Amino acid sequence: MPSGFLVKLNFGFTTAIIARNSASLLSNNPARFSVKRSLGAYSMAASSSKPVFGDVHIDDIITTCGNVLEFSKPSGVYFADRSRATCLKACMRMRNGELPNSRLICGYSSFDASNFVLGPFSKNFHTMPSSQFSAGAARDVSFDGNSREEQLANSTVVSGQTLKLLSGSCYLPHPDKEETGGEDAHFICADQQAIGVADGVGGWADVGINAGEYARELMSNSVSAIQEEPVGSVDPAKVLEKAHSSTKAKGSSTACIIALTNEGIHAVNLGDSGFMVVRDGCTVFQSPVQQHGFNFTYQLESGGSGDLPSSGQVFTFPVSPGDVIIAGTDGLFDNLYNNEVTAVVVHAVRAGLGPQVTAQKIAALARQRAQDRNRQTPFSSAAQDAGFRYYGGKLDDITVVVSYIAISNKV
Repeated sequence: MPSGFLVKLNFGFTTAIIARNSASLLSNNPARFSVKRSLGAYSMAASSSKPVFGDVHIDDIITTCGNVLEFSKPSGVYFADRSRATCLKACMRMRNGELPNSRLICGYSSFDASNFVLGPFSKNFHTMPSSQFSAGAARDVSFDGNSREEQLANSTVVSGQTLKLLSGSCYLPHPDKEETGGEDAHFICADQQAIGVADGVGGWADVGINAGEYARELMSNSVSAIQEEPVGSVDPAKVLEKAHSSTKAKGSSTACIIALTNEGIHAVNLGDSGFMVVRDGCTVFQSPVQQHGFNFTYQLESGGSGDLPSSGQVFTFPVSPGDVIIAGTDGLFDNLYNNEVTAVVVHAVRAGLGPQVTAQKIAALARQRAQDRNRQTPFSSAAQDAGFRYYGGKLDDITVVVSYIAISNKV
Protein backbone atom coordinates (compact mmCIF):
# COMPACT_ATOMS: atom_id res chain seq x y z
CA MET A 1 0.00 0.00 0.00
CA PRO A 2 1.60 3.31 -1.02
CA SER A 3 2.51 5.55 1.88
CA GLY A 4 -0.19 8.10 2.57
CA PHE A 5 -2.87 6.19 0.70
CA LEU A 6 -5.02 4.89 3.53
CA VAL A 7 -8.06 3.43 1.90
CA LYS A 8 -11.04 1.58 3.25
CA LEU A 9 -13.22 0.04 0.57
CA ASN A 10 -16.66 -0.44 2.04
CA PHE A 11 -18.88 -1.23 -0.87
CA GLY A 12 -17.00 -2.32 -3.94
CA PHE A 13 -15.25 0.89 -5.00
CA THR A 14 -11.84 -0.08 -6.26
CA THR A 15 -10.44 3.42 -5.96
CA ALA A 16 -12.84 5.42 -3.85
CA ILE A 17 -12.13 6.59 -0.35
CA ILE A 18 -15.23 6.40 1.79
CA ALA A 19 -15.86 7.29 5.41
CA ARG A 20 -18.73 7.83 7.77
CA ASN A 21 -20.12 10.88 9.44
CA SER A 22 -19.16 11.32 13.06
CA ALA A 23 -21.71 9.92 15.46
CA SER A 24 -23.29 11.89 18.24
CA LEU A 25 -22.99 11.15 21.92
CA LEU A 26 -25.98 10.66 24.15
CA SER A 27 -26.12 10.56 27.89
CA ASN A 28 -28.98 10.74 30.33
CA ASN A 29 -26.55 12.24 32.81
CA PRO A 30 -24.22 14.52 30.89
CA ALA A 31 -22.75 15.96 34.06
CA ARG A 32 -21.08 12.62 34.77
CA PHE A 33 -19.70 12.18 31.29
CA SER A 34 -16.23 13.31 30.37
CA VAL A 35 -14.28 13.18 27.15
CA LYS A 36 -10.67 14.03 26.58
CA ARG A 37 -8.06 13.56 23.92
CA SER A 38 -5.02 11.42 24.36
CA LEU A 39 -2.21 13.53 22.93
CA GLY A 40 1.07 11.74 23.35
CA ALA A 41 0.67 11.23 27.07
CA TYR A 42 2.75 8.08 26.86
CA SER A 43 6.28 7.75 25.62
CA MET A 44 6.44 4.80 23.26
CA ALA A 45 8.40 3.84 20.21
CA ALA A 46 5.18 4.15 18.27
CA SER A 47 4.78 7.77 19.23
CA SER A 48 7.30 8.71 16.57
CA SER A 49 4.84 7.73 13.87
CA LYS A 50 3.61 10.68 11.87
CA PRO A 51 0.19 11.11 10.31
CA VAL A 52 0.26 11.47 6.56
CA PHE A 53 -0.09 15.04 5.36
CA GLY A 54 -0.93 16.37 1.94
CA ASP A 55 -3.69 15.98 -0.59
CA VAL A 56 -5.32 12.69 -1.44
CA HIS A 57 -6.77 12.62 -4.92
CA ILE A 58 -8.78 9.64 -6.06
CA ASP A 59 -9.80 9.75 -9.71
CA ASP A 60 -12.02 7.64 -11.93
CA ILE A 61 -14.26 6.10 -9.30
CA ILE A 62 -15.36 2.65 -10.42
CA THR A 63 -18.08 0.55 -8.86
CA THR A 64 -18.11 -3.22 -8.68
CA CYS A 65 -21.20 -3.49 -6.53
CA GLY A 66 -24.74 -3.73 -7.82
CA ASN A 67 -26.05 -1.68 -4.92
CA VAL A 68 -24.62 1.49 -6.40
CA LEU A 69 -27.11 2.88 -8.88
CA GLU A 70 -25.33 6.07 -9.89
CA PHE A 71 -22.88 8.71 -8.72
CA SER A 72 -23.65 12.36 -8.42
CA LYS A 73 -19.91 13.10 -8.01
CA PRO A 74 -18.20 10.74 -10.46
CA SER A 75 -15.05 12.76 -11.06
CA GLY A 76 -13.14 11.99 -7.91
CA VAL A 77 -12.69 12.45 -4.20
CA TYR A 78 -10.36 15.04 -2.72
CA PHE A 79 -9.11 15.47 0.83
CA ALA A 80 -7.07 18.64 0.67
CA ASP A 81 -6.63 19.36 4.36
CA ARG A 82 -4.83 16.62 6.28
CA SER A 83 -3.52 18.91 8.98
CA ARG A 84 -3.03 17.57 12.48
CA ALA A 85 -5.99 19.58 13.69
CA THR A 86 -8.17 18.04 11.03
CA CYS A 87 -6.96 14.53 11.81
CA LEU A 88 -7.70 14.95 15.48
CA LYS A 89 -11.07 16.55 15.05
CA ALA A 90 -14.08 14.43 15.91
CA CYS A 91 -17.57 15.83 15.89
CA MET A 92 -19.35 15.02 19.13
CA ARG A 93 -22.46 16.48 20.59
CA MET A 94 -24.90 15.56 23.29
CA ARG A 95 -28.61 15.90 22.94
CA ASN A 96 -31.86 14.42 24.14
CA GLY A 97 -33.51 11.84 21.96
CA GLU A 98 -32.44 8.94 19.76
CA LEU A 99 -28.93 8.81 18.42
CA PRO A 100 -28.46 9.57 14.75
CA ASN A 101 -27.25 7.01 12.27
CA SER A 102 -23.92 5.68 13.38
CA ARG A 103 -22.10 2.48 13.87
CA LEU A 104 -19.82 0.75 16.32
CA ILE A 105 -16.99 -1.49 15.47
CA CYS A 106 -15.65 -4.70 16.92
CA GLY A 107 -13.61 -7.39 15.36
CA TYR A 108 -12.68 -10.85 14.44
CA SER A 109 -10.46 -12.33 17.09
CA SER A 110 -11.23 -13.17 20.68
CA PHE A 111 -9.03 -14.30 23.50
CA ASP A 112 -8.78 -13.86 27.22
CA ALA A 113 -5.76 -13.04 29.28
CA SER A 114 -5.80 -16.23 31.30
CA ASN A 115 -6.42 -18.59 28.41
CA PHE A 116 -5.07 -17.06 25.24
CA VAL A 117 -5.88 -19.02 22.11
CA LEU A 118 -5.14 -18.11 18.52
CA GLY A 119 -7.00 -19.39 15.52
CA PRO A 120 -8.28 -18.26 12.15
CA PHE A 121 -11.96 -18.43 12.98
CA SER A 122 -13.91 -17.68 16.09
CA LYS A 123 -17.28 -16.84 17.53
CA ASN A 124 -16.63 -15.69 21.04
CA PHE A 125 -18.67 -13.97 23.68
CA HIS A 126 -17.26 -11.69 26.31
CA THR A 127 -18.62 -9.31 28.88
CA MET A 128 -17.09 -6.39 30.62
CA PRO A 129 -18.36 -3.52 32.79
CA SER A 130 -17.88 0.07 31.77
CA SER A 131 -17.17 3.12 33.82
CA GLN A 132 -14.83 5.04 31.58
CA PHE A 133 -14.95 5.10 27.84
CA SER A 134 -12.62 6.30 25.16
CA ALA A 135 -13.03 6.33 21.45
CA GLY A 136 -9.89 6.16 19.43
CA ALA A 137 -8.53 3.26 17.45
CA ALA A 138 -9.80 -0.22 17.92
CA ARG A 139 -11.23 -3.20 16.03
CA ASP A 140 -11.98 -6.79 16.89
CA VAL A 141 -9.74 -9.72 16.30
CA SER A 142 -10.94 -13.29 16.68
CA PHE A 143 -8.53 -16.04 17.60
CA ASP A 144 -10.45 -19.18 18.36
CA GLY A 145 -13.39 -20.94 16.78
CA ASN A 146 -15.43 -21.68 19.86
CA SER A 147 -18.49 -19.79 21.00
CA ARG A 148 -18.51 -19.27 24.73
CA GLU A 149 -19.73 -17.12 27.57
CA GLU A 150 -17.36 -15.86 30.17
CA GLN A 151 -17.83 -14.32 33.55
CA LEU A 152 -14.86 -12.17 34.36
CA ALA A 153 -13.28 -12.98 37.67
CA ASN A 154 -12.35 -9.47 38.62
CA SER A 155 -14.75 -6.70 39.49
CA THR A 156 -14.93 -3.01 40.13
CA VAL A 157 -16.78 -0.78 42.56
CA VAL A 158 -19.13 1.81 41.08
CA SER A 159 -21.39 3.95 43.25
CA GLY A 160 -20.78 1.70 46.23
CA GLN A 161 -21.51 -1.49 44.30
CA THR A 162 -19.01 -4.08 43.17
CA LEU A 163 -19.56 -4.77 39.48
CA LYS A 164 -18.41 -7.36 37.00
CA LEU A 165 -18.74 -8.03 33.30
CA LEU A 166 -20.57 -10.91 31.70
CA SER A 167 -19.49 -10.93 28.06
CA GLY A 168 -20.20 -12.76 24.86
CA SER A 169 -19.19 -12.26 21.24
CA CYS A 170 -20.05 -13.38 17.75
CA TYR A 171 -18.01 -13.06 14.58
CA LEU A 172 -19.34 -13.51 11.05
CA PRO A 173 -16.60 -13.05 8.44
CA HIS A 174 -17.44 -11.78 4.98
CA PRO A 175 -18.58 -14.81 2.92
CA ASP A 176 -15.70 -14.24 0.49
CA LYS A 177 -13.13 -14.10 3.30
CA GLU A 178 -14.08 -17.12 5.38
CA GLU A 179 -11.05 -19.16 4.28
CA THR A 180 -8.63 -16.49 5.47
CA GLY A 181 -10.60 -15.66 8.62
CA GLY A 182 -11.66 -12.21 7.55
CA GLU A 183 -10.09 -8.94 8.68
CA ASP A 184 -11.77 -8.24 12.02
CA ALA A 185 -10.24 -9.17 15.36
CA HIS A 186 -11.14 -8.87 19.03
CA PHE A 187 -9.98 -9.96 22.47
CA ILE A 188 -11.07 -10.42 26.05
CA CYS A 189 -8.87 -10.20 29.13
CA ALA A 190 -10.88 -11.92 31.83
CA ASP A 191 -8.45 -11.13 34.64
CA GLN A 192 -8.33 -7.44 33.80
CA GLN A 193 -11.93 -7.09 32.63
CA ALA A 194 -10.99 -5.56 29.32
CA ILE A 195 -12.10 -6.10 25.74
CA GLY A 196 -10.87 -4.84 22.42
CA VAL A 197 -11.84 -4.89 18.76
CA ALA A 198 -10.02 -4.09 15.55
CA ASP A 199 -10.93 -4.01 11.86
CA GLY A 200 -8.19 -4.46 9.28
CA VAL A 201 -8.52 -2.10 6.33
CA GLY A 202 -9.61 -4.14 3.32
CA GLY A 203 -7.93 -1.93 0.73
CA TRP A 204 -4.62 -3.67 1.43
CA ALA A 205 -5.92 -6.73 -0.41
CA ASP A 206 -5.36 -4.82 -3.65
CA VAL A 207 -1.61 -5.11 -3.08
CA GLY A 208 -1.70 -8.68 -1.80
CA ILE A 209 -1.69 -7.94 1.93
CA ASN A 210 -4.20 -9.37 4.41
CA ALA A 211 -4.84 -6.56 6.87
CA GLY A 212 -6.51 -9.06 9.17
CA GLU A 213 -3.03 -10.18 10.20
CA TYR A 214 -2.21 -6.67 11.35
CA ALA A 215 -5.49 -6.42 13.27
CA ARG A 216 -4.93 -9.76 14.99
CA GLU A 217 -1.36 -8.93 15.96
CA LEU A 218 -2.49 -5.55 17.27
CA MET A 219 -5.09 -7.18 19.50
CA SER A 220 -2.65 -9.86 20.66
CA ASN A 221 -0.15 -7.19 21.64
CA SER A 222 -2.92 -5.31 23.41
CA VAL A 223 -3.55 -8.33 25.61
CA SER A 224 0.13 -8.50 26.50
CA ALA A 225 0.13 -4.82 27.41
CA ILE A 226 -3.03 -5.16 29.49
CA GLN A 227 -1.49 -7.96 31.53
CA GLU A 228 1.23 -5.52 32.57
CA GLU A 229 -1.32 -3.02 33.91
CA PRO A 230 -2.48 -2.91 37.56
CA VAL A 231 -5.70 -4.81 38.15
CA GLY A 232 -8.64 -2.40 38.11
CA SER A 233 -6.54 0.42 36.68
CA VAL A 234 -6.04 -0.49 33.03
CA ASP A 235 -5.28 2.54 30.89
CA PRO A 236 -6.59 1.73 27.37
CA ALA A 237 -4.73 4.63 25.73
CA LYS A 238 -1.43 3.45 27.18
CA VAL A 239 -2.23 -0.11 26.13
CA LEU A 240 -2.91 1.00 22.56
CA GLU A 241 0.36 2.92 22.40
CA LYS A 242 2.30 -0.16 23.50
CA ALA A 243 0.42 -2.50 21.19
CA HIS A 244 0.93 -0.24 18.19
CA SER A 245 4.66 0.08 18.81
CA SER A 246 4.99 -3.72 18.99
CA THR A 247 2.92 -4.58 15.91
CA LYS A 248 5.08 -5.24 12.85
CA ALA A 249 2.70 -6.94 10.40
CA LYS A 250 1.92 -5.10 7.18
CA GLY A 251 -1.48 -3.49 6.91
CA SER A 252 -3.55 -1.09 8.97
CA SER A 253 -6.50 -1.26 11.31
CA THR A 254 -8.89 0.63 13.48
CA ALA A 255 -8.90 -0.14 17.20
CA CYS A 256 -11.11 0.11 20.27
CA ILE A 257 -10.13 -0.98 23.77
CA ILE A 258 -12.49 -0.85 26.74
CA ALA A 259 -11.69 -1.66 30.37
CA LEU A 260 -13.75 -1.79 33.54
CA THR A 261 -11.80 0.20 36.08
CA ASN A 262 -12.41 1.46 39.59
CA GLU A 263 -14.03 4.54 38.03
CA GLY A 264 -16.31 2.80 35.54
CA ILE A 265 -15.56 2.05 31.92
CA HIS A 266 -12.45 3.59 30.47
CA ALA A 267 -11.96 3.31 26.72
CA VAL A 268 -9.93 4.49 23.77
CA ASN A 269 -11.23 4.40 20.22
CA LEU A 270 -9.51 5.21 16.95
CA GLY A 271 -11.37 4.96 13.68
CA ASP A 272 -14.82 3.64 12.92
CA SER A 273 -14.79 0.97 15.59
CA GLY A 274 -16.91 1.76 18.59
CA PHE A 275 -19.48 0.82 21.19
CA MET A 276 -22.76 1.87 22.67
CA VAL A 277 -24.32 1.63 26.13
CA VAL A 278 -27.94 0.60 26.61
CA ARG A 279 -29.69 1.39 29.89
CA ASP A 280 -33.35 0.75 30.67
CA GLY A 281 -34.13 0.18 27.00
CA CYS A 282 -32.51 3.40 25.80
CA THR A 283 -29.20 4.23 24.18
CA VAL A 284 -27.39 6.44 26.69
CA PHE A 285 -24.00 6.55 25.02
CA GLN A 286 -22.62 6.17 21.50
CA SER A 287 -18.96 6.49 20.62
CA PRO A 288 -18.31 8.78 17.67
CA VAL A 289 -16.69 7.66 14.44
CA GLN A 290 -13.30 9.09 13.55
CA GLN A 291 -12.81 9.52 9.84
CA HIS A 292 -10.96 11.76 7.42
CA GLY A 293 -13.80 11.57 4.92
CA PHE A 294 -16.56 9.27 3.76
CA ASN A 295 -15.38 5.68 4.26
CA PHE A 296 -11.87 6.96 5.01
CA THR A 297 -11.38 5.93 8.61
CA TYR A 298 -8.62 6.78 11.03
CA GLN A 299 -6.28 3.79 11.14
CA LEU A 300 -3.11 2.56 12.75
CA GLU A 301 -0.27 1.22 10.62
CA SER A 302 3.19 -0.15 11.35
CA GLY A 303 6.05 2.12 10.39
CA GLY A 304 5.82 5.86 9.92
CA SER A 305 2.48 6.03 8.08
CA GLY A 306 -1.05 6.05 9.37
CA ASP A 307 -2.60 7.92 12.27
CA LEU A 308 -1.06 8.18 15.71
CA PRO A 309 -2.49 6.16 18.61
CA SER A 310 -2.69 9.49 20.41
CA SER A 311 -5.21 10.62 17.79
CA GLY A 312 -7.72 8.29 19.40
CA GLN A 313 -10.42 9.64 21.68
CA VAL A 314 -10.58 8.69 25.34
CA PHE A 315 -13.84 8.50 27.28
CA THR A 316 -14.86 7.85 30.86
CA PHE A 317 -18.42 6.71 31.43
CA PRO A 318 -20.12 5.51 34.63
CA VAL A 319 -22.13 2.31 34.49
CA SER A 320 -24.69 0.58 36.68
CA PRO A 321 -25.96 -2.98 37.12
CA GLY A 322 -28.23 -3.84 34.22
CA ASP A 323 -26.37 -1.72 31.68
CA VAL A 324 -25.42 -3.46 28.45
CA ILE A 325 -22.31 -2.63 26.43
CA ILE A 326 -22.40 -3.44 22.71
CA ALA A 327 -19.16 -3.13 20.78
CA GLY A 328 -18.68 -4.02 17.15
CA THR A 329 -17.01 -3.42 13.84
CA ASP A 330 -18.46 -1.36 11.04
CA GLY A 331 -20.08 -4.54 9.77
CA LEU A 332 -22.49 -4.06 12.66
CA PHE A 333 -23.01 -0.33 12.66
CA ASP A 334 -23.06 0.11 8.90
CA ASN A 335 -26.09 -2.13 8.76
CA LEU A 336 -28.06 -1.53 11.97
CA TYR A 337 -29.34 1.69 13.46
CA ASN A 338 -28.96 2.20 17.19
CA ASN A 339 -32.64 1.64 17.85
CA GLU A 340 -32.47 -1.72 16.05
CA VAL A 341 -29.56 -2.84 18.20
CA THR A 342 -31.31 -1.61 21.33
CA ALA A 343 -34.50 -3.48 20.43
CA VAL A 344 -32.60 -6.77 20.16
CA VAL A 345 -30.92 -6.13 23.50
CA VAL A 346 -34.20 -5.34 25.24
CA HIS A 347 -35.90 -8.46 23.91
CA ALA A 348 -32.91 -10.63 24.81
CA VAL A 349 -32.68 -9.32 28.37
CA ARG A 350 -36.41 -9.77 28.92
CA ALA A 351 -36.12 -13.33 27.66
CA GLY A 352 -33.27 -14.02 30.06
CA LEU A 353 -30.72 -14.63 27.30
CA GLY A 354 -27.02 -14.43 28.02
CA PRO A 355 -24.58 -12.07 26.32
CA GLN A 356 -23.38 -14.69 23.85
CA VAL A 357 -26.84 -15.39 22.49
CA THR A 358 -27.56 -11.67 22.42
CA ALA A 359 -24.40 -11.07 20.38
CA GLN A 360 -25.41 -13.85 17.99
CA LYS A 361 -28.83 -12.33 17.48
CA ILE A 362 -27.42 -8.88 16.82
CA ALA A 363 -24.87 -10.25 14.37
CA ALA A 364 -27.50 -12.31 12.56
CA LEU A 365 -29.74 -9.27 12.11
CA ALA A 366 -26.80 -7.20 10.86
CA ARG A 367 -25.97 -9.87 8.27
CA GLN A 368 -29.61 -9.95 7.18
CA ARG A 369 -29.61 -6.19 6.68
CA ALA A 370 -26.28 -6.34 4.86
CA GLN A 371 -27.81 -8.61 2.24
CA ASP A 372 -30.94 -6.51 1.81
CA ARG A 373 -30.58 -4.19 -1.18
CA ASN A 374 -33.85 -2.38 -0.64
CA ARG A 375 -33.68 -1.29 3.00
CA GLN A 376 -32.23 2.01 4.14
CA THR A 377 -29.20 1.46 6.40
CA PRO A 378 -26.71 3.69 8.22
CA PHE A 379 -24.21 3.05 5.45
CA SER A 380 -26.59 3.89 2.62
CA SER A 381 -27.61 7.06 4.46
CA ALA A 382 -23.95 8.08 4.81
CA ALA A 383 -23.29 7.30 1.15
CA GLN A 384 -26.25 9.41 0.09
CA ASP A 385 -25.09 12.26 2.32
CA ALA A 386 -21.74 12.05 0.53
CA GLY A 387 -23.44 12.43 -2.83
CA PHE A 388 -23.78 8.80 -3.94
CA ARG A 389 -26.95 6.99 -4.92
CA TYR A 390 -26.60 3.85 -2.83
CA TYR A 391 -29.30 1.60 -1.40
CA GLY A 392 -29.30 -1.33 0.97
CA GLY A 393 -26.76 -2.75 3.38
CA LYS A 394 -23.04 -3.35 3.09
CA LEU A 395 -21.73 -6.91 3.16
CA ASP A 396 -18.69 -7.05 5.43
CA ASP A 397 -17.07 -8.85 8.35
CA ILE A 398 -19.36 -8.51 11.37
CA THR A 399 -18.10 -8.63 14.93
CA VAL A 400 -20.33 -8.07 17.94
CA VAL A 401 -19.24 -8.10 21.57
CA VAL A 402 -21.95 -7.81 24.22
CA SER A 403 -21.21 -7.22 27.89
CA TYR A 404 -23.73 -7.23 30.71
CA ILE A 405 -22.93 -5.15 33.77
CA ALA A 406 -23.81 -7.18 36.85
CA ILE A 407 -23.27 -7.07 40.61
CA SER A 408 -20.37 -9.23 41.67
CA ASN A 409 -20.83 -11.76 44.46
CA LYS A 410 -17.13 -11.58 45.19
CA VAL A 411 -15.79 -9.22 47.78
